[in-house]
Amino acid sequence: MNKIQKIGLAALFSAVCAFGHGSVTPQAIDVEVIKKAGIPLLGEEMLEENPYKTDDKKVVEFGKIQYSENCARCHGLDAISGGVAPDLRYLEAGFDGDEWFIERFMNGAVRNGNVYMPPFKGILPQEAMWAIRTYVLSLPQPE
Repeated sequence: MNKIQKIGLAALFSAVCAFGHGSVTPQAIDVEVIKKAGIPLLGEEMLEENPYKTDDKKVVEFGKIQYSENCARCHGLDAISGGVAPDLRYLEAGFDGDEWFIERFMNGAVRNGNVYMPPFKGILPQEAMWAIRTYVLSLPQPE
């Protein structure tokens, strides 16, 4: 492979990485959808700890749907990251992991003026955020 081919391949790889995972615009959800799914409502005040448990199948299924619509583009299908964004299965379980998750989910991630993750505050209600966290916690942990 000559130098021009290598440069062309590098440019193609960069374009695929930059645009390959599509739009990362958060998908809003209405509270009525949450009610119809049978997910317990949590109120206006944001909780610091996940109130849902991984044995609640309705919450896990709802979280899987929300994850697929809002997170999978960057964090990977079934929460298995391909390297674009962190693999969420490695997040610590319990209060410390919950605290980090909800802070990042609400406020997003910006470094040096570049948006690495959009903020979800005001777009997704906390029921959807915690359901996503519950779904990820329900997945088998990587070895």
